[in-house]
Amino acid sequence: MLIGAFARRAGLSQDTVRFYVRKGLLAPQSSHRGGRNPYQIFSERDVSTALMIRFAQSLGMPLKEIAVIASELADKGLSAQREMEIIDTQVARLEEKAADLARLLAYLHAKRDWMARGKPGDEPRFSEEGLCLTAIASE
Repeated sequence: MLIGAFARRAGLSQDTVRFYVRKGLLAPQSSHRGGRNPYQIFSERDVSTALMIRFAQSLGMPLKEIAVIASELADKGLSAQREMEIIDTQVARLEEKAADLARLLAYLHAKRDWMARGKPGDEPRFSEEGLCLTAIASE
């Protein structure tokens, strides 16, 4: 499929597709059509790769790291040890993100409960460490 159809299928803009190709994240086949600028032909596997890239990004994996993994995979594949290393890194990132979300959720619940009770006493606040129950003094 050509870039337009591929972009629609992968849910990306054509500019994003071109960016991914420039960064080596996608490697479409080249067509003889198109003269000096041969057409890029994308496969269903490329769609799957693009969806994986977007998902990895949404989990906080930087594109640079995704590109390194994609390059390793294309060059010689990934050893079981390397795959486990990648998975362990992502699990640690997700656990940290889950802990951050839990702290934010606890704060929002505390703040909403405080507001629902008519704002009695000190207001719950969020600090760099997360929810701080030693609240801001009412003024």
